[in-house]
Amino acid sequence: MTLETVIAIMTLAAATVWTPGPNNALLASSGARFGYRRTLPHAMGVAWGFPLMCFCMALGLGEVFRAEPLIREALRWVGAALLLWIAWKTLNASAPGSDDSHAKPWTFFQAMGFQWINPKAWMMAISMISQFVTGENPLLEAAVVSGVYALVGLTSSSGWALFGVAMQRFLSTPLRLKLFNGLMAGLIVITVAALVTSDLSV
Repeated sequence: MTLETVIAIMTLAAATVWTPGPNNALLASSGARFGYRRTLPHAMGVAWGFPLMCFCMALGLGEVFRAEPLIREALRWVGAALLLWIAWKTLNASAPGSDDSHAKPWTFFQAMGFQWINPKAWMMAISMISQFVTGENPLLEAAVVSGVYALVGLTSSSGWALFGVAMQRFLSTPLRLKLFNGLMAGLIVITVAALVTSDLSV
């Protein structure tokens, strides 16, 4: 890969991982509720889980996904239902520092696993692979794309978690908390609306 190609991958990666979506909304919500230290495993799971998925898809899994309409549609609707449930949980999240013994931040492996059932992540991976993985040297190309996403993803996941942390003081009133939770939940719902009307085959 040329330097220009790597720069293009970095630019596209930054544009896709920093824009609002399910991962970023959940990280911001977790940062606001649990603080950065407790949200860090969640952030690392997102930052490393998506590049791992990209790597696997670049080595052939993406072709299976594109070739099997049933798999695509099952992923679309199961993922949409899961995201709507997560949006509901986010909307009704408790205040930072409240005594909710059942509330826990996501673990590293939960965040990694979520990437495989997140339709937006699949769309991002397919788009990236179709543009930058030519098949001439699939192992190298997969490693470069995944490595760039891992580096850029670390900045994004940490940044959104820290944004949530910065919002903790602002969320000191029930109204502000409800507005913040509604905004994060709304971002997820908007993503779902886009996903159920999009073409996952491209």
